[in-house]
Amino acid sequence: MGKGRARPKRRAAAAFGAGMLAAGALTACTSGNGTTVNIYYAPEDSFQSVVDNCNAQAAGRYHIVYNKLPRGADDQRQQLVRRLAAGDSGLDILGLDVTWVPEFAEAGWAEEWTGADKAAAEDGVLPGPLATATWNGRLYAATKNTNVQLLWYDDRITPKPPQTWDEMMDQAYALKAAGKPDAVLFTGAQYEGLVVIYNTLVASAGGHILSDDGKSVVMDEGAVRALEILKKVTTTGITDPSLTNSKEDQVRQAFQRGGGAFELNWPFVYASYAKEKPGDLRHFKWSTYPSVIPGQPAKTTIGGYDLAVSSYSRHKPEAFEAALCLRSKENQKFSALKDGVPPTIESIYHDESGLDPAKPVDGKGNPSMATAYPMRDSILAAVRDAAVRPLTPAYQSLSTVISKILSPPSDIDPQATANELRRQLTDALQSKGVIP
Repeated sequence: MGKGRARPKRRAAAAFGAGMLAAGALTACTSGNGTTVNIYYAPEDSFQSVVDNCNAQAAGRYHIVYNKLPRGADDQRQQLVRRLAAGDSGLDILGLDVTWVPEFAEAGWAEEWTGADKAAAEDGVLPGPLATATWNGRLYAATKNTNVQLLWYDDRITPKPPQTWDEMMDQAYALKAAGKPDAVLFTGAQYEGLVVIYNTLVASAGGHILSDDGKSVVMDEGAVRALEILKKVTTTGITDPSLTNSKEDQVRQAFQRGGGAFELNWPFVYASYAKEKPGDLRHFKWSTYPSVIPGQPAKTTIGGYDLAVSSYSRHKPEAFEAALCLRSKENQKFSALKDGVPPTIESIYHDESGLDPAKPVDGKGNPSMATAYPMRDSILAAVRDAAVRPLTPAYQSLSTVISKILSPPSDIDPQATANELRRQLTDALQSKGVIP
């Protein structure tokens, strides 16, 4: 890949590229409502309402069209990469997973945010989420939402949450001996979810997978310690038998069925539990992630989405303005309350008002952060001291390598696995070009 603002390499087939360019020509035109601004973003139930709100505010100067990407992150990235590699000008705003910003910036596909737009995009944003939108000291996206995993438990089984991984495993052993639900449930399938768990353990142990500039592999003692923990937790009888097939929703379902004592998962599980097991909701508790080093808080890996403006957009001023509206304080609060996606702007967590200022907050018809996000303090504490996945344009390759080598976790040989990761990740950093 080129550096800085270098233009992307054309890797798509000529016929495919011609088709995408033709499609772009159709979607980049103006409409009866003004300039059409196309956003390509993941499926989110209430996001169209956010788009409608911003269109109303635009008052005809531009009209945002929400183009839904596939549900799977890999499929989302693939569609964006292929269209941008073909120079498609029909994409104006890009909904990027937080791990993609360096890749898209380095490829020359994302415009840098400067001046007043940059100041507005950074205003009040928590440092962790903001780091995901930055590459080489420059801002290439505006943060839309963040996400962070918590420790979930049933206070009838575990009255007090464990503070460390060692304590959590000890409690699991005791529960197992007593014939009670004991499993530590987490995403152990060979995919990004396993990488998230490992990255959290590495950061919580004070370790590094890559150097801070993302140019070399480190794999220090903290990275080895994380491998030791994964090995121990998966070989001592306290994980679910289906661990190696477990993704986020399988983990959620297993806990709700009573198949575990501890669940490491994203906040979406609270709304699901409230809907499916309302009678037990008062026993469904949460805490920040267990730490690796006693007395030091865990550094939990954050997720979320950022909004970038395509370098090929023919309507960049409108695209920057529209992106700022779509992730404004008001709309981040709306998305948090309606779709359960945690905000990146810190002040929203302290907002006591409801969704509709004209109505009293009753916890039902007019939710507030206090009613819809009872775990908001834990989320905010975790995001304030969060870990970011390795920032590198080669992240997609690195993630594939890590998930493959760590699967299944029970086969980990800490030092040997660390050496293999060091070798293969070094090779991945040497790769050239964008992986489709």
